[in-house]
Amino acid sequence: MSSNEVIVIGGKALIFDEEAVNTLYSKHFIGKPFGIKKPKPGERYKGPLELSLLETVYLCEKSLARPKIGSHEVSCDKLIEYALEQDPRFKEVYIVYRDLRDKGFVVRSGMKYGVDFAVYEKGPGLEHAPYLVQVYRYEEYINPIHIVRVGRLSHSVRKTMVFAIVEGDSIRYVSFGWIKF
Repeated sequence: MSSNEVIVIGGKALIFDEEAVNTLYSKHFIGKPFGIKKPKPGERYKGPLELSLLETVYLCEKSLARPKIGSHEVSCDKLIEYALEQDPRFKEVYIVYRDLRDKGFVVRSGMKYGVDFAVYEKGPGLEHAPYLVQVYRYEEYINPIHIVRVGRLSHSVRKTMVFAIVEGDSIRYVSFGWIKF
């Protein structure tokens, strides 16, 4: 796939090239076909693809996207600055997103579970996400009550809860499991 123009609007971005839309979503599960509630893997889509800023920066760094804010094309560094204005946690969350993507996982929003990511080994529509991931900075306080809450939630939806603790550019992944006595 060649480098494609991506239009950044607020906290999202759109890509209109039909070939890019279908390659990114159907083969890599990046983005979501605009206006389609539950897109099916392998189907062809004609409309735009909606991307998160995480996905847009990732594609920019892989030289697969040329982001534009307003009428101006911006560098990946400028896009990251823009994303930090939208979300002060962007840097840490992006470091984890990039690491998981580079390891071959499909990373989607975990908002409906109250966490940063739902992570798939194959992709949505092919399996249920086996992991939920919450990102923390190394020096950040983690409330024990929050650990219990997300632990109970992840257990009830049969997913492994993973805490991604970011220090600089390094990540430590920690998960908790239930023990029966």
